[in-house]
Amino acid sequence: MSKPKLYIVEASVLPEVFLKVSEAKELLQTGAAATVAEAAGMAGISRSAFYKYKDAIRPFRDIKRDQVITMSILTRDKPGALSSVLTIFAANSANILTINQSIPNGGVGIVTISFIAEDTGASLDTFSAQIEALPDVIRTEVLAG
Repeated sequence: MSKPKLYIVEASVLPEVFLKVSEAKELLQTGAAATVAEAAGMAGISRSAFYKYKDAIRPFRDIKRDQVITMSILTRDKPGALSSVLTIFAANSANILTINQSIPNGGVGIVTISFIAEDTGASLDTFSAQIEALPDVIRTEVLAG
């Protein structure tokens, strides 16, 4: 079997069935629908249409799943330090996947955050600079991504 050709297409020009299949897939993934029959019914398509096209359509964000970035942040052991960091993530629409925080030692702590950066409004350098500009952040380091 040959490798399939992939295209990026604006959603507004897709046939309605593809959008409804995508909607049904999301209903299943989020738990809003328990079965394919229920999801297809809620989306307004037949089960056969769902099964025919389910592997042919997925949101662009799924293609970019490998854009996970892991960042290590050294902070002062002060109340609100982590909250300030997380505010920067929220302001940039970064999708946080995991947060690991060490027990502070010697007045500093290390926070490791893995996130998807596809929706951030800033470049990674700008994003890191925003975090480093916080008064209780000592430094940041991108570990992976």
